[in-house]
Amino acid sequence: MNEQYIRMTTTPVEKLVGRLAIPTIISMMVTNIYNIVDTAFVGKLGTSASGAVGVVFGFMAIIQAVGFMCGQGAGSIMSRKLGEQHIKEASGYASTGFFLALSLGAVIAICGGLFLKPLVYLLGSTPTIEPYAIEYIGFILCAVPFMTSSFTLNNLLRYEGKAKLGMIGLLTGSIINIGGDALFMFVFDMGVKGAGLATALSQIISFCILLSMFLSGKTQTTLSIRNIFFSISRIGDICGTGFPSLLRQSLNSISTVLLNNCAAVYGDHVVSAMSIVSRVTFFVMSIAIGIGQGFQPVSSFNYGAEKYDRVRKAYWFTFYLAEGLLVLFAIPTFIFGENIIRALRDDPAVVEFALRALRLQCVTMLTIPITMVTEMGFQSTGFRGLASFSSSLRSGIIFIPTLVVLYKVRGEAGIQEAQPVAFVLSFLVFIFLTKLFLSRLKKLEIQKNNKNDV
Repeated sequence: MNEQYIRMTTTPVEKLVGRLAIPTIISMMVTNIYNIVDTAFVGKLGTSASGAVGVVFGFMAIIQAVGFMCGQGAGSIMSRKLGEQHIKEASGYASTGFFLALSLGAVIAICGGLFLKPLVYLLGSTPTIEPYAIEYIGFILCAVPFMTSSFTLNNLLRYEGKAKLGMIGLLTGSIINIGGDALFMFVFDMGVKGAGLATALSQIISFCILLSMFLSGKTQTTLSIRNIFFSISRIGDICGTGFPSLLRQSLNSISTVLLNNCAAVYGDHVVSAMSIVSRVTFFVMSIAIGIGQGFQPVSSFNYGAEKYDRVRKAYWFTFYLAEGLLVLFAIPTFIFGENIIRALRDDPAVVEFALRALRLQCVTMLTIPITMVTEMGFQSTGFRGLASFSSSLRSGIIFIPTLVVLYKVRGEAGIQEAQPVAFVLSFLVFIFLTKLFLSRLKKLEIQKNNKNDV
């Protein structure tokens, strides 16, 4: 019985989730600080340039969707295999997920380059935003294979319980990105092109660092072409398990595109305002998401080891911790919202529109922890159907029609209100999904105890 197995199955879940969540939270916060700094830097170039950030955000969501599908799909199965102490098979899933992400990233880069102008309009660009968006995305396309693979590698490290190693790669990339923004945009006077170049270079460096963790023997699993599963069924297992992540991130991208298109009707200042609100609220929510990502490897590993009581304990600890920290960060964001927005884009029209949307989201985002932990619980334990359904709720099944209806009925106000209303409606549905998830764990625990008694 190896040391990693003992640590993952015997350490008190509160300590284990916290230990795995801290590096993830730090990584997500630094990454989101970069996103906010990037928004502030680009915002200095004008409102249309600031709007380009929102357009590119939709494209980045597509890249993340593919990387998370491969990483969460392979990682969840890999972690359960490690819980079962099948290390060779775990390495096979890790290798297959990594090379799948690299290949799909190359496809996205080629297709994006061939249809660049239609792509930026599809993402919600206006004629005045278009030149900035094209300059920004042009450099990012070169780094797409590295970006999809980096998301996959980071997820594999998390699911193996090596979140600190993933943090090193992500932190280094984000810090280089912030420095690169300042250097290329203002010292070399490259404008929006500089932001795109800084992002591309930092993502390639981050990829190299994350890959080195596997190649240097710091992980239980190994990445090798020889380990790849060419079996359709096993690749299907990865894609099926990771599909909720793909669905969630794809719907996030579609929602961003739809939001940008609705906002564009009222002008670049509305596109810019909602882009800023998205960045700020995601920064706050990244605290809860980071804790949830600390829960996932604990959940999947112990589920594979048939320690269902530990999965339930980890679930509740994650929920209470995420809720508490979210309240702690949402309150000052609500109070100082105007100052935060003004720091990112000091345009009175942008500030006025963004402030109401931001404050509405600060209040309603307190419903997020229960939806997040349940959704991650379904995925990490292999309940694919429920994981896919739950991941599609907040950003798709509920948000998209909510936005369309409120936009038609309430106009500009509807754009501000759609996400908060979707948060609340999703929460009501997740009350029932949460009961279902916990009851299934309880049933499995009873079945295990009955089998042991026999």
